[in-house]
Amino acid sequence: MANLRTIKRRIKSIQSTAKITKAMEMVATSKMKKAQERDLAGRPYAEKIQQVLGDLVAQQGAASHPLLERREMKKIEIIYITPDRGLCGGLVANVNRATGSFVVDTAQRGVPSVLVTIGRKGRDYMLRYGRELRAEFTGMTDRPTLLDTLPISKIVIDDYTSKNCDVVYLAYTKFVTTMTQRPVMQQLLPVEPTKSERKTEVEYIYEPNRKEVMAELLPRFVEMQVYHAVLESIASEQSARMVAMRNASENANELVQELTLMYNKARQEMITKELLDITGGAEALA
Repeated sequence: MANLRTIKRRIKSIQSTAKITKAMEMVATSKMKKAQERDLAGRPYAEKIQQVLGDLVAQQGAASHPLLERREMKKIEIIYITPDRGLCGGLVANVNRATGSFVVDTAQRGVPSVLVTIGRKGRDYMLRYGRELRAEFTGMTDRPTLLDTLPISKIVIDDYTSKNCDVVYLAYTKFVTTMTQRPVMQQLLPVEPTKSERKTEVEYIYEPNRKEVMAELLPRFVEMQVYHAVLESIASEQSARMVAMRNASENANELVQELTLMYNKARQEMITKELLDITGGAEALA
């Protein structure tokens, strides 16, 4: 009897867990759709601003702005973007592994790294291994605006222009599909605009002039890249959480079915045993 009570208690516990994971899956699905829309809506702007920069650099030259200046790599700064919460499958482990390997490889070559972390998971991971943090940002909302990421951009721009670091990288999870999210290490500074490939002989006119437009556009480009990386990470996080919670719900339901079958077998055995005891007692009395 105690065994039946134990099995029944486990079934109820797993059913409660399945309800929670199902609710979390529905919430993640709703957030994922909105995050994907914002992410995909920002991609054309990011691509266009890079094309304009490519045309300006082709005309002005790569040494025309401090954010384009190349230096010997003596120190690296990494903007490291991870979720604040877990329960999103292997997403956190994958980006931690990729970034951690990059930091170790550069350290072995004699180039130290300093990190600007966005999200608790990445911050805790790097502190656990004694890495140097330049700044940390937590509590980022599911719907961030460009204003929310401006302090992050300002830190790395100031550090690069003041020569506190020589290269800046973005480490985040790129959203590919709902089922696929890929860890990315992307160079942010010095800015490397795409090469201008003009198919027609068109001379663009910049007002007031190319130099002033570039001076305004380059910081905006860095800010947009950081903001877009945050959007990519949020879309990846919600997609991974939705898939993880769906798998958890399915596993819980399968386990409930197995336990129900076990419960029915144990109950049937108990009933059979009681019938045998009754039959045996009746034959003894006869």
